[in-house]
Amino acid sequence: MLIAAVPAFAQRADAPPVPAAPPVEPGLDRDAETIAMRLGIAPAVALRQLRLQEASVPITDAVAARFADRLVGIAVEHVPAFRIVVRLTGTEPVATEQVELEGQRIDLVYVVGASVSHAAMVEAISTQQAAIRASLISPPGLGIDQRSGEIVAVVSRADVAREGQQALRDRLSVMTGVPVRLRVVEEPALDFGGQGEGVVGGMRMMGGVPGDPRRYVCTAGFVVTDGARRALATAAHCPDTLQVRDAAGIVEDLPFEGQWGWGNQDVQINLSPAPLAPFFAGDADRSILRPVTGARSRASIRAGDVVCHRGERTGYSCSLVELTDFAPAGDLCGGACLPTWTTVAGPACKGGDSGGPVFLGTVALGLVKGGSYRPDGSCAFYFYMSTDYLPAPWRLLTAESMAALPPDPATGDPALPRH
Repeated sequence: MLIAAVPAFAQRADAPPVPAAPPVEPGLDRDAETIAMRLGIAPAVALRQLRLQEASVPITDAVAARFADRLVGIAVEHVPAFRIVVRLTGTEPVATEQVELEGQRIDLVYVVGASVSHAAMVEAISTQQAAIRASLISPPGLGIDQRSGEIVAVVSRADVAREGQQALRDRLSVMTGVPVRLRVVEEPALDFGGQGEGVVGGMRMMGGVPGDPRRYVCTAGFVVTDGARRALATAAHCPDTLQVRDAAGIVEDLPFEGQWGWGNQDVQINLSPAPLAPFFAGDADRSILRPVTGARSRASIRAGDVVCHRGERTGYSCSLVELTDFAPAGDLCGGACLPTWTTVAGPACKGGDSGGPVFLGTVALGLVKGGSYRPDGSCAFYFYMSTDYLPAPWRLLTAESMAALPPDPATGDPALPRH
């Protein structure tokens, strides 16, 4: 339908510049195999599309800047073929553009006619969130679907039963002044703190709460640095005092440094007495370590982007971004959350995944916070905090930035990965 909405034209003279194609990053082939099964395409096709996805980021960043006043959303489509769809307000048509990436011509299809811009939808969530929460039995999650140009309200069954689906949708649309679509789940949003019993990202982290005999499980995210020390980042709603157990069965304490859990953040920093290097476990059984080579900003994330995550409870999986500018339901951020989170369509999430790394290949994207379940208990979606919101002065430790750091104070030598 999107193809039919815009006629095909030759490449425009002012088409976006074409960046150099990046090399295949370590782990990207494994991510391709994983998402290929979910999309029903061949692994070789999936790998080519992941490379196209990453190479197209500068293109869509330039498109977003070029159409800033009209932009509604940008979506990546993988099936039946890779293309990018840009949705705009107004009726002035924009011709389809083509760029050559990875030796392949890619369509940038523009769909016009949307009633409100992306900026207006973000503003509507920010200004109307409190009133919407007050009008419902259960505070909803609110996010933007860049594929359709709608606010998606993740509401409870009780609210739909009380008011009726169409009446509720229409009322929220009037309140926000933008198109609204409802999504009903059994549990609108839960933090993924879990119960249960060398140091790298993606490891199991265990801890307890004073006065509570239970042991809680979280997942280590990425290695971070403040320029002198190195530490592990995880979710702020995990226990303050944490431990990890390495492959040799040795338990190591991770001293608490600080936590930030308000509005747009759910992040905790725990120091490590062991040397830390910028590696994380990027598979289910933690047998393969990936170096962190860089990060991708929240502003560059598009609906339909493939991302992966590693959680202690569910292992490793890859899926597609659904909603951007998402404000999770309930009071998971010391009150209402800001619309700065990103949702991913499962397929796997569970308590204990909190704090785990979200990534593609060796590029860091964020830390898992929580998710929502369907009535049968399966994962409807999970949501994560972008690495943009790591608390200063802490920042990602990458393979490149580690070379500029002083020797690790624990050993006097650059850190080596341990697992």
